Amino acid sequence: MFGWEAIRELAPRLQERKLRRAFIVADRTLAGVGVVDAVVNPLRTAGLEAEAYLGGEPEPSIATAEAGIQAARIAAPDVIIGLGGGSNLDLSKLIALCLTHGGRLQDYFGFGNVPGPLMPLVGVPTTAGTGSEVSHAAVLTDPDQHIKISTLSPYLRPMLAIVDPQLTVSCPKKPTADSGMDALTHAVEAYTATSYRDMPIPAGERFPYEGKHPLGDLFAEEAFRLIGQHLIAATREPDNREARTGMALAATLAGLSFSNCGVALVHAMEYPVGGAVHVSHGEGNGLLLPYIMRFTLPKRVREFARIAELLGEDVRGLSEGEAAERAITAVERLRGESGLRSRLRELGVHRDDLRKFAEKAFAITRLMTLTPRPPTVSDILAVYDAAW
Repeated sequence: MFGWEAIRELAPRLQERKLRRAFIVADRTLAGVGVVDAVVNPLRTAGLEAEAYLGGEPEPSIATAEAGIQAARIAAPDVIIGLGGGSNLDLSKLIALCLTHGGRLQDYFGFGNVPGPLMPLVGVPTTAGTGSEVSHAAVLTDPDQHIKISTLSPYLRPMLAIVDPQLTVSCPKKPTADSGMDALTHAVEAYTATSYRDMPIPAGERFPYEGKHPLGDLFAEEAFRLIGQHLIAATREPDNREARTGMALAATLAGLSFSNCGVALVHAMEYPVGGAVHVSHGEGNGLLLPYIMRFTLPKRVREFARIAELLGEDVRGLSEGEAAERAITAVERLRGESGLRSRLRELGVHRDDLRKFAEKAFAITRLMTLTPRPPTVSDILAVYDAAW
């Protein structure tokens, strides 16, 4: 469900499904700005039980997820509601997973290890970025290995997503910018991923993504158009209703695109960076995106030219190759005007760590498969070096 004040539909949708006890995964920041009350109070007014769990945190660790699972077991809910950015939404998925199927979180890491459907799960985003409310992924940080770990399964998609742009108005400037660049990264990677026709997956073998395909292209193209129009206004004018609505829709569309088509080298390279220096996933993606676009450009000239046009670049009279270069220019402009950093050294990354990062990124084989120009470890190191 999408639209201004769509959150009003939450209680009726739970009631029609005979759900009575909600466990809401949120955080203290959302509670402090009144967003948690805006969700909890209408549920209680409607006669539902609603417990707000405020243990969410940015880029959550395995220990944070385990604490949330324990709290939820005590509450014994019949529906889990993820409220917040992608971190809280991902936590809600993993809490619902372990309440349904038991076991340890580690039992489900990777793809295809979730044995069946989850208990009722609702995603209510308060940022316009991850698209987790419609995706099949949940990401945690492993502080011991200094890397992010994904759990992927079709069963992790929430049964209901309520995307209310009004809930994003309280999002501060930097998280708004980080989230918007995350959505842009999702759209770019889905739109330029290895084609579904070329995926080197043996018949009968399961894989978490289908590769680039026409339906995903439709979602991504509309996301580009909306991000080009609204990202900067949303970061600079937090009360701009049109900009907030456009970015909320863009994030969900990009989520639909990437969670079906796939993400690729940007995410592979961001995971070790984020795990080491704890930068937000959105800023890490946004920083790396134009450098990796330059690496993949030779294999996706036509797509990059179209991205430039959709982001609002004037490509009239340019060759396809010249227009494709403008896509990188447009992304760099959006990143700069959003206030995001542009060099890994600005995040606290040490140059001596780049080789280790490259080896970790290369080891994420599913994301290498989806990269249209398959890299070597040396290629990845060269991109990191350019970004440093």
